[in-house]
Amino acid sequence: EGGWGSRLGGVAAGPVRASRRSPPPLSSLGEEGAGRRGSDRGFPGGRGREWGPRREGLEGRQGAPLPSTPGPAAMAVEGGMKCVKFLLYVLLLAFCACAVGLIAVGVGAQLVLSQTIIQGATPGSLLPVVIIAVGAFLFLVAFVGCCGACKENYCLMITFAIFLSLIMLVEVAAAIAGYVFRDKVMLEFNKDFRQQMQNYRKDNRTTLALDKMQEDFKCCGAANYTDWESVPTVPKGQVPDSCCINVTKDCGASLQINNIYSEGCVEKIGGWLRSNVLVVAAAALGIAFVEVLGIVFACCLVKSIRSGYEVM
Repeated sequence: EGGWGSRLGGVAAGPVRASRRSPPPLSSLGEEGAGRRGSDRGFPGGRGREWGPRREGLEGRQGAPLPSTPGPAAMAVEGGMKCVKFLLYVLLLAFCACAVGLIAVGVGAQLVLSQTIIQGATPGSLLPVVIIAVGAFLFLVAFVGCCGACKENYCLMITFAIFLSLIMLVEVAAAIAGYVFRDKVMLEFNKDFRQQMQNYRKDNRTTLALDKMQEDFKCCGAANYTDWESVPTVPKGQVPDSCCINVTKDCGASLQINNIYSEGCVEKIGGWLRSNVLVVAAAALGIAFVEVLGIVFACCLVKSIRSGYEVM
């Protein structure tokens, strides 16, 4: 009995000592043993069952959201914003073309005025500078709008809409000022024309400008040919050869009313401006309409950017 008891005691003590033994590391178990050990932890009552759902929940929370198919309304909005973006690109190209055109007109006007009677800091001489500045600013605004539409940048599109609104307000103010002060502009032109007549044959550039103007507009003097009588460099009873209907050398030396233009240049030029004001007004209205469309499309794109729609 003692032998059997000792043997039973040894058997009973064996499992106890084995249960106190620490589990072997995963590296010693290998892939199969590691998998078996992980599966053992997933048994009911083990720690693996508690940690598994938590780990899966964290991985699901940190992972990317599942893609969802957009609905018909979202697809319609996305397609509409793509159309608006394309139209905005077209308008931006039109703005760039208008800007380049304004710069070219301003440079051309400056070259023409540099050869005419207008000298010094007069409203007429400052007009080309204003046109060039407006063209350059419009080109800059179009560039900002193009960058904002390409990158879908909220701040750039807001800046584009604000600047375009300012340009439109300046154009409206200039049109109103031009209509209100139209008579004053003609008075200033008449005054400047008469002042430059006093420099006839004293300054070669002024002489060439006055002769070209009288030939092109078929006029003579400011109000009529008698204005040349007050010019000291022109002998009494004579007019410049450019006043003659058929220009020949010394044709104005013998004053013959039937052979010279009787209408003044100020009135003739004023009539030419009035006849072309409708064309200028139509062009201004067209540009204003395009600018309004640009502002509307920019606001629509800004709203879509804020809503988070992808319009690329």
